[in-house]
Formats: sequence, structure tokens, C-alpha cells
Amino acid sequence: MWLQRFLAATRGVRAPLKQAILGRYRRSGAVLFSDTTLRDGEQMPGATLDPEDKLEIALALEGLGVHSLDAGFPASSESDRAAIRLMVGRVKGPILTALCRTLTADIDAADEALSGLSPRKRGVSLFVGTSPLHREHKLRKSRTELLELIEQTVDYATRKFEIVAFSPEDASRTEPEFLTEVYQVAIGAGATTVGFPDTVGLCTPEKARGFIRHIQDSVANLDRALLAVHFHNDLGLAVANSLACIEEGVQVVQCTVNGIGERAGNACLEEVALALALHQDQYGRAGSIDLSRLRAVSQLVAERTGCPVAPNKPISGRTIFATEAGIHQDGMLKHPDMYLPFRPELVGAEGVEFVLGRHSGRRAVAHRLAALGLSADDPTVERILEAIKSLPKGTVVEEPQLRQLVAQESREPTDSA
Repeated sequence: MWLQRFLAATRGVRAPLKQAILGRYRRSGAVLFSDTTLRDGEQMPGATLDPEDKLEIALALEGLGVHSLDAGFPASSESDRAAIRLMVGRVKGPILTALCRTLTADIDAADEALSGLSPRKRGVSLFVGTSPLHREHKLRKSRTELLELIEQTVDYATRKFEIVAFSPEDASRTEPEFLTEVYQVAIGAGATTVGFPDTVGLCTPEKARGFIRHIQDSVANLDRALLAVHFHNDLGLAVANSLACIEEGVQVVQCTVNGIGERAGNACLEEVALALALHQDQYGRAGSIDLSRLRAVSQLVAERTGCPVAPNKPISGRTIFATEAGIHQDGMLKHPDMYLPFRPELVGAEGVEFVLGRHSGRRAVAHRLAALGLSADDPTVERILEAIKSLPKGTVVEEPQLRQLVAQESREPTDSA
């Protein structure tokens, strides 16, 4: 991973040289995927994971090619600490990070949970609310008090971790000028990554761009850290917001598999990764995600969390590569790309499914009969199609029923052919 190489190469070197090397990596255009399925995703009601489940998903995410894993919140529970300890030594590719409040005790808990890992393989992610709502009603702290807290705890974290991220919770409802101060203080104290979290999913792509441009233009020491984004999906715009920020040059995008998470969830990893890959002409930036594993990882997360994927969910939904409409079936039998934005094989799906139902046409019926080794001459196809269209609304004709229809039409036993 290039961030790990950067940290190794710059240990002990002068700040100007470190900034020059970091600048070169920033100009490389790499998009780093940080996955938070195991922490933020698990906060979805009913999605609780056992430590063994988390390890299995973490290993799958490693195979997928994510750059870092938000492994958990050690100060919150023994279960989170146990899950992180299971990952240590087993998950070897991604950087493992632990979430912490701006409390030294949280940082100590993260240090203990991640003990045994190479300094270049572990990190800590600090957060504190910065919006007026958080300052006045939750934290009861002034701007000055918050800045002092951020400086002290980030500095404390750098004594235990080489990789230190800081995010101002509810950044999208924080005054832009105060955000500038927050980032400058965090980076000055040693943060290697600063994040922009849209905690309540309020942003639109245009406003997300505006925030990123403001940060890039106003944070004087931003060249000393990576810039990350974290979007929630309350308006259904988390993926669009993430892509808009990638286009603006952010280096890290945080997502969850299947978009799971609190309320409406988070930016969906598989959707961001595929959109980035399919639109290289627009983004011109490379990601490290193995697209052929997307479907399998999606199914694994759905099974282990007990949160099923919607049938029409992009990329991993059951009906994404299924078609019943006669016009679409005819077109796709002539050329598979006729009504597909990408081939199923690209994301690890098996192939196109031609569903037989009341909307189907002759060509799809003939294709299905021939595939089953059944008679597909024109008269037979016409009779079977008429029989299918007379079935009750919503009926999907599977193989046994299709064979039965053929047998009835030809007066043969149902196990013939």
C-alpha cells in the first residue's frame, strides 16, 4: 500500500521532504477505499456481528482489496475488542484502524486492542462533534475548548500510532470557517488523515463539492495529510456525493458493503467502486477493488448480518441481471449488452436470467425451450407463450412448470424430453 510505503520512507526525515513525498503520492491519483462495514455498518439495527463473523468479513474485504478496515470501537465493548484481537495477525493486507473519541482512555484501549501489529499496519481514528448542535447540546464546549481538546488528543495519539486520522463529527453542519481551524489544528498536532463526515446524510453533490473545495482552499497545511470523506445516505445521495468528492481530488473514500449503516445507511462500497471503474473517462483515477468479488462479498455480508439485499439493489440485487420484458429479452439474445450497463461476470454474477412470465416474448420462450432440450418449433412456442400469458398475475414459470406446460401441449408425460 502506498501510504504504508510513504510512512516507512519518511520516518525521521525533515518535514519539507516528507511533504514533497506526500505530494507526489497525492498527485498519483489513487483512490483509497476505507471500509467501515464492521463498525459503522454494524450499527444498523439488527445487524450485530459476532467476533468470528467480523473476522470472516474482514478476510473477504482483504481479498476485495480495501486499503483500510475500520475494525471497531474498542472502548465500547468487550465484543469489539475480541473481534479486533481476532483480526490481528490474520488480516495482513489492509491497515486496521480503531475508532476513538477524543479521550486518552479510548486511545489507550485502541493501542491495547491493536497490539502486536506493525506500526504501519495499525491506526487510530479520532472524532468529536464540531457543529453548533454538538458543541452546545452534547459537549457543552466552546470553540476554543474543542480546539484545545483536538490538539491534545491528536498529539497523544501520535505517541502511540504512526497513522492517526481525525474527523469532525457533523462536519456538514459545522461553520466552514470553524472547520478550517479544526483541520489545521488536527494536522498541526500530527494527524495523517483528516475526514469530512456528512453524519446525517444532508449533503447534495454540489454542496459536498463546495465543502471539499473550501477545505482545499482554506486549510493551509492540508498538504501534510490525506483528505477522506464519509457520507450517509439519508437523501439517497451518499454514492453520488462520494463520487463528486473523488472528482474534486479526495484521496480516501469510506464506505460499507451493501450500504448498510445507521438510518438509511452509508455510501455503498460496491456502487462507488464500480462507478469509478466504468467511468475512467470522467474520473481518471484508479481504485484497488477486485470487482469480480463484489457479488460474493455482498452476499456474505447480507448473510452474516441478517440484512437481506433488496431484489433491485444495484450490482448485488437478485433481479439486476434478470429480465422478463419481451423486447428486452429479444434484444439481449441478439447482443448481451443491448440492455445491460455492464456484464454480470464483471462483478462475479453468474449471467443473465431470462424470466418467463406474462411479459415475455416468443424469442425468450424459444431460447428457454431449446436450452432445456425441448421442442422449440414455431407452433410449440406460440402455444406455450399463450399458456404462459394466461397464468395468474405475477407467476414466474420455472423449469418444472415449463416442462409440464410442454407435456400438456404435446400430450406427453411430464418427465419426457
